[in-house]
Amino acid sequence: MNELESRLHYPLADTLPAAGECLEVAPGVLWLRMPLPFALNHINLWLLRDHQEREGRTVEGWTVVDTGIHSAETMALWEQVFATQLQGLPILRVLVTHMHPDHVGLADWLCQRWNAALWISATDYYVARLGVMGPTAFGGERAAAFFATHGLNSPEAVAQIEARTNYYPSMVPALPLQYRRLMDGQVLRIGTRQWRCIAGYGHAPEHMALSCDEDRLLLGGDMMLPRISTNVSVFETEPEADALSLFLDSIDRFVPLDAQTLTLPSHGKPFVGLHERVRQLHAHHADRLVEVMAACRAQACSALDVLPVLFPRAMDMHQTTFAMGEAVAHLHRLWFQGALQRTRDAQGVYRFSAVD
Repeated sequence: MNELESRLHYPLADTLPAAGECLEVAPGVLWLRMPLPFALNHINLWLLRDHQEREGRTVEGWTVVDTGIHSAETMALWEQVFATQLQGLPILRVLVTHMHPDHVGLADWLCQRWNAALWISATDYYVARLGVMGPTAFGGERAAAFFATHGLNSPEAVAQIEARTNYYPSMVPALPLQYRRLMDGQVLRIGTRQWRCIAGYGHAPEHMALSCDEDRLLLGGDMMLPRISTNVSVFETEPEADALSLFLDSIDRFVPLDAQTLTLPSHGKPFVGLHERVRQLHAHHADRLVEVMAACRAQACSALDVLPVLFPRAMDMHQTTFAMGEAVAHLHRLWFQGALQRTRDAQGVYRFSAVD
């Protein structure tokens, strides 16, 4: 446990749910983990005890929060959950915090399997639809061209990024053709609890966290993680975005929540210490911005130039593309604030330098 983590409280200590099994973290709230084929090797999913009125009768069951990626391994683990963890009750609704593959990948399969509705923000639903349509969605030539304008223009890197033409559809092959919209401030009754939607930006187009204020529970999704900082990136679909400012403004929306709120994150362990974690994330990005500013004061920098400032470790191409997006996000925050100016060199690469 690092120093920052030691300032948070983990009520379950190091206890984790076993594969294909659930762990109750609050009455009627079950935690399960699904594997991911990345350096970040897991996602937390949640089952909320629920009931719905259908054809004049009350049907008991569960709401699923997030789904895991579409893979044979994840589906097999879900089948184990269905057989052993649901008390013989059905899935009534599938609620997705945002459109990234580990969160929405199996939404279509789950909805069809249980005749359940998908609940998601409109923005993330339609962005996910674009990704599913492929074959070059969120990758391929457009992504390679964008990263090249920020310095990642070696023939090897360009070829690898251009080859990633099926990245999103490989993990999200389909989406339900209908959905129920989640909106900021909307209150959902799930079982006996009221959950309030809190929109967040900078990580996904319109991420939805859910807070049960009465019971001091927060389904934080990817907006509030205990051990790692959320990826905040600028990508080719919105190349002039100020994603980091959007993210930092968004996490401040959690500050009014009770200090003893149990945060249920999408990665890592459930924790208490929400206000402390918000402070840590602000401090983390403030420190990185100081470092990026110093680099750009010494010489005009591309995003590739500041990559080792932000990420001083070896990375594969999958990690590098996310790191590049984050480097652009930090440069853009300083650029939008007027601390940096942006020019384009003879090779078509954007370079940022300090404003005198």
